[in-house]
Amino acid sequence: MEATALPIFRDQLLDRRRRLESAALPAAADVARLLKEVDEALRRIDVGAFGLCETCHDPVEADRLLADPLTRFCLDHLTPVEQRALEQDLELASQIQRGLLPKTEARYDGWDFAYHYEPAGPVSGDYCDLIYGRDGTLYFALGDVAGKGVPAAMLMSHLSAMLRTLISVDLPLAALMERASRVFCESTLPSHYATLVCGRAATSGEVEICNAGHPPPLVIREQGITAIDATGLPIGMFGSEQFSSRVVRLEAGESLLLYSDGLVEAETSAGAEYGIERLSALASSGARLAPAAMVGACVRDLVAFRGAKTSDDLTVMAIRRL
Repeated sequence: MEATALPIFRDQLLDRRRRLESAALPAAADVARLLKEVDEALRRIDVGAFGLCETCHDPVEADRLLADPLTRFCLDHLTPVEQRALEQDLELASQIQRGLLPKTEARYDGWDFAYHYEPAGPVSGDYCDLIYGRDGTLYFALGDVAGKGVPAAMLMSHLSAMLRTLISVDLPLAALMERASRVFCESTLPSHYATLVCGRAATSGEVEICNAGHPPPLVIREQGITAIDATGLPIGMFGSEQFSSRVVRLEAGESLLLYSDGLVEAETSAGAEYGIERLSALASSGARLAPAAMVGACVRDLVAFRGAKTSDDLTVMAIRRL
């Protein structure tokens, strides 16, 4: 554990101790047990063992330690009780995620939409959504929360709820992203942030896009591919971030392709990276494809490139003007 972080953990533990000592709870045995665990964690800080697994002495996963400074074991050496609790948390998180996702294919007011969502494990840190605004505007979003496992999955749920609430207020897109970044920063741990592309598609074919540190979406036209690079940092990194948006107009049959880094950063066993150039060439060759066919072509090409096994979450989304 880095020495600079230890005072923060010490303050957290001392605050927990004060709260336990002042708590008027009937279960005195539980309070005594928790006080003992807090004191043991403080002792580990004093002797330089804080944040190290008591079985293998390797560092405990940072997200788990930030969420619970009493954590004593890495994921590979959980007790049977902790393992069962983790499995239950994963199953619950997976159910929540599945319930938050939109339909895999949809049509709305002149737009055709499809996506593929594939967690690397039971849950994913990727975020994918399609939201219908009150004025007939179609909002779409694709993001990637830093981290993995249950913490990332819960942050993905938090991001989903936050964006849906902000969209209902009818803010300009850049202002919406600025507000989202501030709320995310103020309501999560300092190590948590998310890359995010958020856009809105009007019935006229005009699409406004704001890219906060995410891999560039591709505008697919028969005459060529245009990448929409990031115009801001990931949301949640700072409380006062500012964003700008870009407007493109899609004619009938033209598409927009969004994806997480699990696509372009995928590697073969020899270390070769899939890359945006390969994706752009694939998109260009399938410029006339419908969204479901485009998404399917991307997934098949990725599997052909690196094999079926994945080590990262994968999300691919296509939106086409009808």
